[in-house]
Amino acid sequence: MSMVSSWKDAVTSSQEGVLLRLHVVPGSTKAVFPAGYNEWRHCFEMKVAGEAKENKANTDVVETIAAYFHLASKDVRIVNGEKSREKTVLLANILLDRVLKRLEESLHGC
Repeated sequence: MSMVSSWKDAVTSSQEGVLLRLHVVPGSTKAVFPAGYNEWRHCFEMKVAGEAKENKANTDVVETIAAYFHLASKDVRIVNGEKSREKTVLLANILLDRVLKRLEESLHGC
């Protein structure tokens, strides 16, 4: 039996909401989420236009994720990795099933 990782490994449920693991590439020409799934890091790839200084990349991460899931920016919070490309983001006020369905539509079973 194959132990190939699935993009679903980057999504977990918590008492506060849904957690997403991300690998963020700052300084891109435009924001892209999801930009793929990194099976070695078990996280979603994400590109943001903001640079990794003065919190610009983190602001782009929150705003892009909020828009993707149709959430208010206040419902998206970086809970780990504020100073790193590897981040964990908490989504509040959304069900795990809705997150998985939305991601599946974009990833087409990656």
